[in-house]
Amino acid sequence: MAAMTTVPSYTPSLWVRMCHALPRLDLTMQMKDNIFVPDSWEYQQTLLVLSSLSAIALVISLLVVLSFLIHYCCCHRGDRSEGSEEEEEDEDASTGHGYSGKKGRGICCVTWVAVAAVTLCCVAIGIGFYGNSEANDGMYQLTSSLLTANYTLASIDLLISDTISGLQLSVSSPLTSLEELFTGSKPFLVSTRNCRRLSENVINLLSSISLARSSLDTGLGNDSISGASIIPLTPVPPSVAPTVVPTSSLMPSPFSPGWAANALMVNEDYRWLSYVLLLLLDLIVCLFILLGLAKQARWLLILMTVLAWLALFLSWGSLGLETATVVALSDFCSDPNTFVVNSTHFNTGTSSDVLDYYLTCSRRMNSPFQQLLTQSQRALSNIHTHLSSLERNALTQFPKAEKSLREVQQILNSTEGNFHQLVALLNCRGLNKDYIDSLKGLCYDGMEGLLYLSLYSFLSALAFTAILCSLPGAWRSFPSESEEYEDSDSESEDPFTSHQYSPSMLTGYGGSQSHPNPAHSRNLYSR
Repeated sequence: MAAMTTVPSYTPSLWVRMCHALPRLDLTMQMKDNIFVPDSWEYQQTLLVLSSLSAIALVISLLVVLSFLIHYCCCHRGDRSEGSEEEEEDEDASTGHGYSGKKGRGICCVTWVAVAAVTLCCVAIGIGFYGNSEANDGMYQLTSSLLTANYTLASIDLLISDTISGLQLSVSSPLTSLEELFTGSKPFLVSTRNCRRLSENVINLLSSISLARSSLDTGLGNDSISGASIIPLTPVPPSVAPTVVPTSSLMPSPFSPGWAANALMVNEDYRWLSYVLLLLLDLIVCLFILLGLAKQARWLLILMTVLAWLALFLSWGSLGLETATVVALSDFCSDPNTFVVNSTHFNTGTSSDVLDYYLTCSRRMNSPFQQLLTQSQRALSNIHTHLSSLERNALTQFPKAEKSLREVQQILNSTEGNFHQLVALLNCRGLNKDYIDSLKGLCYDGMEGLLYLSLYSFLSALAFTAILCSLPGAWRSFPSESEEYEDSDSESEDPFTSHQYSPSMLTGYGGSQSHPNPAHSRNLYSR
């Protein structure tokens, strides 16, 4: 935690500190450190132990569901014979279409338990959608910051290679022509050779600047740049920088920010899509369970029960993965500098001083490139001085040298423009801002999203456990097809119920019910 005090604008959140403080046990149940070392087998064991807690919860859920199934299958057989007399009395007292007594109360209880479990599952689904969106936002901020940092590093490489190429071009062509022209004049020849020496000195100084570059030696030989022209760099938006850089040396290489951003984007797309499909599966199961309870469709509830089993296993499995990810992320976010410095130094060979300068960006720290840049700036200024002196004094005696001097000055002006951009990009503020933004996206939004997803998995697992316990009792209480046919046949064959006159049949044409006249009825029958 002490290392994080040197990183401005970032402090570990409360959730990070709480998850980082969880005890860690390996497979032998011994306490281990909570330092983020993902390649260590001991650290991986601690994550496996934490993930196994969801497996234990899954076993408990299965035992609970199994106990309820045994209760429905075995214990209710005796209840049928004991409650047959009560059901006959209830049927005589009922209307023939509903249930009453103990059976009706049991059906109502089981149905409402299923409805409450489905409601809890719907709440969990809403939490899951929010958590999935938060995690996606955090990963988007992380990858965007990595792409911006990769663009900055690529721009630094391009500026260095462009400056070196321009100086080598001036040494190989126009300065060589000037030396041939000034062979008979020693003062002018000395000034020209001083320009060559200073140009070579700047090339050596810039070549020693190393900031996670792949290779600057490729394509910088004299044969490859003999016909090159120096063009000042045009800034490219960071969002499209990795796709528009033309040279192969600037493409994302392994363990570079661009490579990490591309890998994270691909994995995040699959993760987001997987959670969306899981959430939609849970939502469909919940909606069709409600439909099956409303329609009393036994086949639909049986089908949804099978899918609920699948959702139960997926919920506990995702909870195990989320638990390990949350704990590992909290370990990283509690002290990110240590892991970033060690892994970057091991994979790219970048100096620890350079990494510490860009990760902390403290005002008390001097740039590790300050001395090199100062010496390069002085050398370029001295080259300008010598060229100005040659332009004032040598052109009157050697008019043919004007073309070569103009070429050297043009190359030098372009080189100085690139050099000023290089000095600005080598400042720690730009890369440090990208680093802080990536930490905030991963450790704030990403951590919060994973916690919401963990809550979703836990609530949905509980909801599906309750659903699996209540659905068998719900579909057993539904009337069978034979019972429905018997009810319909009894109603159609009963002459006292199906052929009785209703009061509307005795209603007069005037709209009011009239009493039959006995005399009139006798006259009708006498005819």
